[in-house]
Amino acid sequence: MTGGSLGLRTSSYGSLQQQFQNGFLQATQASPVLVRKPSKMLLSSSREKERLLPFICRYVGRRRVAMLLLVVLALLVFVFGSFTVNKESNISLHIGSMTPYRSDFPVFSNPLEVENSLGDKNSSGQNSSGGNDQSRALSIPPPATITTPRDVIRSTPRLGHQCENFTRPPPPPPGSKKIGPRPCEVCYLPVEDAIASMPSSPSKSPVLRNLTYVHDENPIKTETHGGSDFGGYPSMKQRNESFDIKESMTVHCGFVKGSKPGDQSGFDIDEADLMELEQFHEVIVASAIFGNYDNIQQPRNISEAARKNIPFYMFIDEKTEAVMKNSSDLDSSKKFGFWRIIVVRNIPYTDPRRNGKVPKLLLHRIFPNVRYSIWIDGKLQLVVDPYQILERFLWRENANIAISRHYKRYDVFVEAEANKNAGKFDNASIDYQIDFYRREENLTAYNESKLPITSDVPEGCVIVKEHIPITNLFTCLWFNEVDRFTPRDQLSFSTVRDKIMSKVSWSINMFEDCERRNFVIQDYHKGVTKPPPRPRPVGPVIIRHPPPLPRSIPIVRSPIVRSPVKKSNRRKGERRSGQKRHRKVIAGSRENNSF
Repeated sequence: MTGGSLGLRTSSYGSLQQQFQNGFLQATQASPVLVRKPSKMLLSSSREKERLLPFICRYVGRRRVAMLLLVVLALLVFVFGSFTVNKESNISLHIGSMTPYRSDFPVFSNPLEVENSLGDKNSSGQNSSGGNDQSRALSIPPPATITTPRDVIRSTPRLGHQCENFTRPPPPPPGSKKIGPRPCEVCYLPVEDAIASMPSSPSKSPVLRNLTYVHDENPIKTETHGGSDFGGYPSMKQRNESFDIKESMTVHCGFVKGSKPGDQSGFDIDEADLMELEQFHEVIVASAIFGNYDNIQQPRNISEAARKNIPFYMFIDEKTEAVMKNSSDLDSSKKFGFWRIIVVRNIPYTDPRRNGKVPKLLLHRIFPNVRYSIWIDGKLQLVVDPYQILERFLWRENANIAISRHYKRYDVFVEAEANKNAGKFDNASIDYQIDFYRREENLTAYNESKLPITSDVPEGCVIVKEHIPITNLFTCLWFNEVDRFTPRDQLSFSTVRDKIMSKVSWSINMFEDCERRNFVIQDYHKGVTKPPPRPRPVGPVIIRHPPPLPRSIPIVRSPIVRSPVKKSNRRKGERRSGQKRHRKVIAGSRENNSF
């Protein structure tokens, strides 16, 4: 070993220049070079090998030696291959066993320890509002980068996506027994993989960065049609300006009164509940029942990660609260199964359907510090994990809002006629709204020129949404149309969507209705009962026979009608072989007989 090699070997502890200055290399070069002699053990072992090989070849033969070498080589290849497979499987098992969310995960332990993703959200003013929401939104400077278990999993290369080659089976043939809407197969990732797919930062909001909301303690109605004390009375000019997308905007979005949404604003919520709703959550699930209109449905197939990290909120009014207390379903814990019950007082509308539109379309105002929300109507039961739903309909599709299209209708004019025929709302109000859209917004029937948009009519009972400024603006303007016209939100959906899409590059993931029916099960409203099943017979089955005919009534026999028979050569009285003689008798009808 030379002095140069020593210098290279120790270069990790100091530079070569420093070693030259210290005279280290000179000392090593001046030292004599040591040459080792081969040991006797090595010589003896090599001689034994030379003696052993001819001995084996002499008694075994060349062919057998070759076969032996091949067997040894095959064993080496097998051992090496199994070692490689075990190593890869251990790595994949280690990756799969990593828990993305833990009790000490910084995102859930403290709202202030938020990932870098919230830096853009707060700087863009996503959660800010005009005056009355600024105290609720988190104004957090961008923190230092935090490495979380989810980031470790996301940085690991994916070994394959099990839904990449998924193809949906064809629908049943037209002659099948089951008709009407039905669920179809959907490929969901496992919950761990779905959590790992969650984006580490919010989606970019096109054009719009800062969205604030109108605050007016004394709203005054300036026009003859539309508006309310809860949502304000925006003029037609203000309505049209709200569709002009700019970097900073202020729009009507409900809760025009009060210091903050839920506090003396109409749709009032207790202070303790408001403090809970202001907490940071990455994902929430929300629903509502007003007027004791539905039965609360408990979710199924919810993972442990979702049970720990995703809250389920159910908004009810005082009427529904009284019914739940009388039936002992609601106690002081305000928990009913999965659901955390939020009682709403001073509800703004007399129509329960309009009250239900407040949490459905304005969740971003009630929950100012939430990233993702899943809204389901009160009549629905969730049967798939929320993380899997978000991965399938938002993250996999690179979308920030998703809603299913109607299973049968895709044209607004057809939907309006169906609403009138079913008595969903006052026909004159529906006609006024459709005429306004036709006259002022150039609403036309759906046609192929709208592709890739596949429908103008949503099935609005489920909304999967990321809370960013552009999606918040969409639901605000959608609520304003519902507040101005009828509560049938299917009629105003396409107008709001198309006006925003004409201004910015943005779209909505309208998935098939059969996919929605895969992860929610629909129940009937309390006022609508299921058709009763056929009653089963109780006790022995009694078979009733008609009474016998009276003996006094003679049986009238109709005359025998004989068909002309060809003359045969057989003698009179002879028959064909194997043929018996039958006489055709037609009994009289019972219809003319009286019992």
